[in-house]
Amino acid sequence: MPIDWSRRWDLLQRYRLIEIIALWEGRLTTGHLCHAFGIGRQQASRDINEYIRNIAPGNLVYDKQVRGYTPAGDFKPAVTAGLADEYLHLLNRRHDLELRFESLGLQPTSNVVLYPPPRQLRPEILRPIVAAARQQKRVEVEYVSLKNPKQEVRVIAPHTLVYSGLRWHVRAYCEKNRDYRDFVLSRFRGIPDIMDESPNTIEQDSNWSQRVTVRIKPDPRLDTAQRQIIAEDYSMSRGVLRIKTRGPLVQYMMQLLQIDAHVLQGKPSAQQIVVDNLEEVQAWLF
Repeated sequence: MPIDWSRRWDLLQRYRLIEIIALWEGRLTTGHLCHAFGIGRQQASRDINEYIRNIAPGNLVYDKQVRGYTPAGDFKPAVTAGLADEYLHLLNRRHDLELRFESLGLQPTSNVVLYPPPRQLRPEILRPIVAAARQQKRVEVEYVSLKNPKQEVRVIAPHTLVYSGLRWHVRAYCEKNRDYRDFVLSRFRGIPDIMDESPNTIEQDSNWSQRVTVRIKPDPRLDTAQRQIIAEDYSMSRGVLRIKTRGPLVQYMMQLLQIDAHVLQGKPSAQQIVVDNLEEVQAWLF
């Protein structure tokens, strides 16, 4: 008998977490469920066993060496799409109410949310990068870029995953460039190889520690009434919106807001907003 997920939404979320963690981290324990949902270890164990028996038989294998469940070689997602974005957004969802949504008792309403198409990324690539970032280790990777489309071996020390609103990057120290750079996750190739511990950690990334405030205001070419509308759209205070971010993320913020910091678009109704302190943030633009 199929499960009525509309009545057991909380159970579906636990199964989804089981699948996401197992696939993208390569190791699942009852602790993952206990910490995420505030349930006891016995309940978490029952959920995992139920998933193995009735939801996706054969997907998980218990590994005594790692003291947890690992994905089988023929793992096939049953309650998720098997996309890296599901795991990456989960990492960034600490304050989200999604896992507690059922308790709010809200009535459904018609709505549509647009998301950018997910970038191609395999678990075998993401797992070691995430592990290296957590353990502050070096990792040997194969990487391609528009400037250098041929696969190139790099040794990097990742420290932070970054979502730009359009795609995922990893902030890492690059031994080739002897500097911290952003690497697009979908451009890694092969299987990354975790190495030894790296002295180049997030604490040494001086640019990352730089806090920058970007001031946004309505396009000055708009008339007074139009600028007031834009100011209210963005909840501006005295006609200015102050966005605090990290220095290396300023360019991504500009792209997300669809602002060309250097050139005003043809119509002010298209541009709508501009950077008020361009000279201050200039150094962070590509």
